Amino acid sequence: MKREKSELKEIAEAESQKKLNEILIAEKEKIKKSEEDKNELRFKEMQKQLEDQKKLTEEMKRKQEQGSMQLQGEVQELAIEEWLASKFPLDTIEEIKKGARGGDCIQIVHTRTEQNCGSIYYESKRTKDFQPSWIEKFKADIRDRGANIGVLVTEVMPSDMDRMGLKDGIWICNYEEFKGLCSVLRHGILQVNNAMITQENKGDKMDLLYDYLTSSTFRMQIEAIVEEFTQMKSDLDSEKRSMQRIWKQREKQIEKVVTNTIDMYGSIKGIAGNAIQTVKALELPGADDELELGL
Repeated sequence: MKREKSELKEIAEAESQKKLNEILIAEKEKIKKSEEDKNELRFKEMQKQLEDQKKLTEEMKRKQEQGSMQLQGEVQELAIEEWLASKFPLDTIEEIKKGARGGDCIQIVHTRTEQNCGSIYYESKRTKDFQPSWIEKFKADIRDRGANIGVLVTEVMPSDMDRMGLKDGIWICNYEEFKGLCSVLRHGILQVNNAMITQENKGDKMDLLYDYLTSSTFRMQIEAIVEEFTQMKSDLDSEKRSMQRIWKQREKQIEKVVTNTIDMYGSIKGIAGNAIQTVKALELPGADDELELGL
């Protein structure tokens, strides 16, 4: 009976332990499932935050690039206006206000004796690609403003143009070419204006001016002048770089000579002492006074 009682007790304890283990396993599974659900929610929350942050970063990057491109365009616009104002103080340089339809500025040509001899319309573009639609839009703006001729200053030339030239009635050039082109166009406007003043039958001033400024003869004259202007600037830059290289080379040579002279003087001074005459240029200020006092 004792053995049976002991066996029954062991069986009861085993059953109790088994049930307890089952309860513990079930509780562990519940806790594990709860933690997994929490972790899943946290993971999804973090994933959502990362996606939102990525979108925000991309949006900020886009706005920054857009702002940078706009700033670059405005810098070139200001450079064009400042160049025209400093180069032609008699002319009126009218800025096209931001947000207004049209290009960037209009140059109204004046002389000391004649006013409003003609006008040149400028538009600045600083983008990665040249858009052919710019030309038609610019021509419409020129007609609306009543300008005589248009100049499109761009960093990137059309695919069929390697350099400055006339395309569909619009002069297209880069910023360096613009500096020579504006002078030639202004000179052409003055020539046509003077010629029409002396004519009895003047005709339509705008048509005559446009025909002359868009003719192949005038184009070749301008290209020749701008080529010379560009070559002169290139030569000047090359000479400037060469002179800077020569100056740097001479500076290094002088430094070597001075350093060697100082070394030689110091060595001899160390050997001969006061028997060597002092070279003031190689001594510290006040060194002679110290020598006289025996210091």
